[in-house]
Amino acid sequence: MTARIYRPCRTTTQSGIARAKLWVLEFEPAAPRQIDPLMGWTSSGDMTSQVRLNFATKEEAIAYAGKNGLSYRVEDSKPAPRKIIRYSDNFRSTRLDQWTH
Repeated sequence: MTARIYRPCRTTTQSGIARAKLWVLEFEPAAPRQIDPLMGWTSSGDMTSQVRLNFATKEEAIAYAGKNGLSYRVEDSKPAPRKIIRYSDNFRSTRLDQWTH
């Protein structure tokens, strides 16, 4: 059973980093999902796909996987692609860029 250890990125509607601080351990799906012919819902007989464990640090997640004999893959997060600025910075008097409005 293979597990994936990663730090989730924040959603686009969030400005905070509350959930982005934790490390998550998720299991890789053992079987593909199947479509129910009556309702059209997708289902799976793999119960480990519903398990999602949160850890404070990457080392804790790795230690848990090692203790339970799980093979794991660590995915490091990518850095932020741009500098996040405040909205009020658009109107400051010391702005170097040209006004666009």
